[in-house]
Amino acid sequence: MGITEEKIEKLERSRRIHGTYFTEMDRLYRSAIPVGSTVLEVGCGTGRLIRALEPCRGVGIDSDPDMIAAARLLHMDAPEITFMADFIEAIEWGDIAPFDYIILSDVVPLLDDVQKVLEKLLKVCSPSTRIILNFHNNIWFPLLHLASMTGLRRKHIGENWLSRQDVDNLLYLSGYQPIRSETRVLLPFHVPWITPFFNRFLAKMPIIKHLCLACFVLARPAVCSQADLSEPGPSVSILIPTRNERGNIEAIFQRTPQMGRWTELVFVDGHSTDGTVEAIKIGIERYGGRWENCRLLAQTGTGKGQAVRQGFSVCRGDVLMILDSDLTMPPEDLPKYYEAIVSNKGEFINGCRLVYPMESRAMRFLNMLANKVFAVLFTWLLGQPVKDTLCGTKVLWKKDYDKIAANRAYFGDFDPFGDFDLLFGASRLNLKIVDLPIRYRDRTYGEIKISRWTHGMLLIRMCAVAFRKLKLN
Repeated sequence: MGITEEKIEKLERSRRIHGTYFTEMDRLYRSAIPVGSTVLEVGCGTGRLIRALEPCRGVGIDSDPDMIAAARLLHMDAPEITFMADFIEAIEWGDIAPFDYIILSDVVPLLDDVQKVLEKLLKVCSPSTRIILNFHNNIWFPLLHLASMTGLRRKHIGENWLSRQDVDNLLYLSGYQPIRSETRVLLPFHVPWITPFFNRFLAKMPIIKHLCLACFVLARPAVCSQADLSEPGPSVSILIPTRNERGNIEAIFQRTPQMGRWTELVFVDGHSTDGTVEAIKIGIERYGGRWENCRLLAQTGTGKGQAVRQGFSVCRGDVLMILDSDLTMPPEDLPKYYEAIVSNKGEFINGCRLVYPMESRAMRFLNMLANKVFAVLFTWLLGQPVKDTLCGTKVLWKKDYDKIAANRAYFGDFDPFGDFDLLFGASRLNLKIVDLPIRYRDRTYGEIKISRWTHGMLLIRMCAVAFRKLKLN
């Protein structure tokens, strides 16, 4: 006997009754997963969520044959999504291609062996796969138990009530590394005007967020390994923005190490008037043979951010690095960044000046204070610990930078530094951000280019944009 509309109506009763909750879950997943990704959903039900994500290839699995029959009927016009009736523990994947995203939405509490399922899913993961889980906050147990007893919520025998720490530990044991976590849904029923304010604003605030109904964890396969730097690895492009840094140019050529299969240097000069351009040309002539390629570009705009975007657009290396031409970050430390990214300890390596003691004149007191304040704020905004947002040295894969550039319009193009454009973009792509501590040195030539008050106000504006785009979605 086939599935009937009446049966489908009955199967979707929970989604209909708790529409506010499921609407927020749909918003959460749509904000985390780009359209056109490959998606696997475990416990897909009638397929409403995976369909809303608009995957280019989707697979939905559920152990309830009636749910799968309903999903196939409801989504006949979406041939890119396949629905399978089976227990996830019993599936043999064969040669199936890895997925970009794997979803377990409200499924973890129902699994008999969470670790076994997570280990099974590693077989359809690549290093860039992201696994996303959401589950109920334990603080809501009394109310949800009451709802189950009164028929307002489907009753589940032997339901798991796992804490955030429990889930993080299970992910660790199963071979994953949590990247970030959030909470959602402070008010799970609809009250005009009130519900949107509670769920999209109050639910994101410190302390209050711990009262939310839904916990959300995003993780990646933990495939870190020690990089073998004795063998030629991925190629490297080192971007060096300059403006009136003539006295540092020769040291850049002499001290910057070669890494990977080959290394190229790309200078972008921002209208220097002190002979920097001439010094770079002399350096290329004198030292250029050491490198795969040395280029000098005349900046077409203003600001370090524009210089970074212009330079990265012509870089050819697998790994992209930014080296500030003031040499306050020693170029001899660049191999640390290289090892961190090629061994997959992180996908976005962010220099951090605020761990080790600095030299006496390396950073003014008010600048250091502002950096610490913005670090706390951006850690909250990005959902990952970032101790130093304005360190100029940042390292990422070119393939990831290309995705950031393609989605730049999401945040807007007004970052004069380039740091936040990259950090926001990395967060949007769910990349693992890792701080790498460095020794911050005194500047030996030239003057600092940052205006404390003007740029401080711009940083506040960027925080507001990040709050609206990353927190309010």
